[in-house]
Amino acid sequence: MRRNRRDNRLNAREIQSVEKTLKGHEVHFDEAMQLFIADCERKALREFTLSYYRRECNDFRRYLFSMGQSLDLNQVVRSDIDTYIENMQVERGLKVGTINTKLRAIRTLFNFLSSYKYIDVNPMERYPLLKDRKANVQTFSITQLKQLLNAPDLRTFTGQRDYTYLLLLLETGLRLNEVAGVLVEDVKLSEGQVFVRNTKNHMHRYVPITSKMKEQLKRYLTLRGTCETDHLFVSIEETAMTRSSLQKIVAQYGRKARIKGVRCSPHTLRYTFAKLSVMNGAGVFELQKILGHSSMEMVRVYVNLFSSEVSDRHREFSPLNNLNI
Repeated sequence: MRRNRRDNRLNAREIQSVEKTLKGHEVHFDEAMQLFIADCERKALREFTLSYYRRECNDFRRYLFSMGQSLDLNQVVRSDIDTYIENMQVERGLKVGTINTKLRAIRTLFNFLSSYKYIDVNPMERYPLLKDRKANVQTFSITQLKQLLNAPDLRTFTGQRDYTYLLLLLETGLRLNEVAGVLVEDVKLSEGQVFVRNTKNHMHRYVPITSKMKEQLKRYLTLRGTCETDHLFVSIEETAMTRSSLQKIVAQYGRKARIKGVRCSPHTLRYTFAKLSVMNGAGVFELQKILGHSSMEMVRVYVNLFSSEVSDRHREFSPLNNLNI
């Protein structure tokens, strides 16, 4: 017998009911999460973002439960955050970036609860993220890029599709979620641009593409033909490639090309785009616009990271090196 499935979204009466329980002394984790997610949905946040908040906040819930601590969020203090971080570092061996990803999620949850006066004290107020050594940002070398781009079998549809995908990541520095959201209509071949709609900060932008990229996109679009989906990248079954499927492509060809010493991922291609752009003289404002950063902070990190390589290149072409003085 088929069971009825309730609507996951809280209605006005249910939200009011949850609010009443939260505004008492006890703020149970599960009730707080219901109200938090309902607020995120009202703000029209993407499902990917909602899943991120659920996943990372529930990781903190599991930690509290495993330690035998109360799930009343009004009782969580800064030392609980300290021990949570210690657990992630020592017991679980998580990297700094992963830990900060989790901290950002629970910080957003506590900021929400604090702003609506559901908790007396916000344990995440001004709580610093862990310092990440940005010098550890990995990029592909020119040799590795050639190996990666030579890996797809261009005699097949999937090979042409994946080659186009790899080129587009390297050409534009798009994030994985952004490239997964590109539609056929977003490819403006005559204008030499790609419209990016599925952005991290909800600010749409255009990114430029070169003639080589336009030629490959044109070839791929001809092979792709007409499908029921509007998404640019499609499977053999002519369905939209999922974010998860696209994420695996770089690693797949990295293994095929036997690339070692660097993580083969879409984000590594994004970093490589930033590095090569800096080395070729791109300015911070140009990079900020193309990469879609809301602030200059990360762009300056790229410039500071890769400027040393610019200095190394300078030693090669310095005019003084060619003067007999």
